[in-house]
Amino acid sequence: MDKKIPVRPRKRVFIGLMFLSSLGVDLIFWSVWRIAYLGLAAVWSVLPTVVGAFFLTLGAFVTLTAVNLALATKGLFTVPLFKDKTYALINLLFPIAVSLGKIVGVSRRELEGSFVAVSNILFAARKLKVAGKDLLVVTPHCLQLASCPHKITRDVKNCKRCGGCNIGDLVKLSDEFGFFLFVATGGTLARQIIKEHRPKMVLAIACERDLMSGIRDVYPLPAVGVLNIRPNGPCYNTKVDMAEVKAVLQKIILPPEGEGARSAHG
Repeated sequence: MDKKIPVRPRKRVFIGLMFLSSLGVDLIFWSVWRIAYLGLAAVWSVLPTVVGAFFLTLGAFVTLTAVNLALATKGLFTVPLFKDKTYALINLLFPIAVSLGKIVGVSRRELEGSFVAVSNILFAARKLKVAGKDLLVVTPHCLQLASCPHKITRDVKNCKRCGGCNIGDLVKLSDEFGFFLFVATGGTLARQIIKEHRPKMVLAIACERDLMSGIRDVYPLPAVGVLNIRPNGPCYNTKVDMAEVKAVLQKIILPPEGEGARSAHG
């Protein structure tokens, strides 16, 4: 069972395993080239050099993208070419990182939480802001009190704001900031509402696994994640730190008079 206040994910876990995974890919490239060397030479004498140059370029690109990711989390200079490939790299290397994590004692959940922390840093560095109407806030249905008789997964206005869970708090913030709030029963429904609503930015509240898959799925749509709190275990009467949610909202929503500020497409 989770503690009431979750331990903050360490971003260096994800960064470190991504870098090690990139080196693992480089080793795979080298091994394939070395094994195929004689066969390639038998076909054409310069073919091993050509194939070797291709693998070297590909391996260097993977490693430099991982290095670029680490630099970005420190607020240091990054190369846009590599930054644009960050999530493609993550999709490629994550299965390898999970395997390496098992070897060094890092759980998949810890790795996913570390990814969310890194992704939020990259998001914050862009300093994006949108009008409230252009923000979609998605939260899991387990945030609603299990004993509540009111169905809110299609219409949060059915919430009676009794104070039994954080849904009422989020509805209140929705009224205050003007964003669209949606309670999803799963990732498929969440993706469907994003497609239908066409927001310019997403704030997602969920567990590590769902946040990681969601952020990757909606890319390049800007998305920021807030981890839920699970005092009763996963997927049952979960909570969220409302102070953290409000702090994020204040950073990403334009004030009414802030029309000249930078938008998510700026």
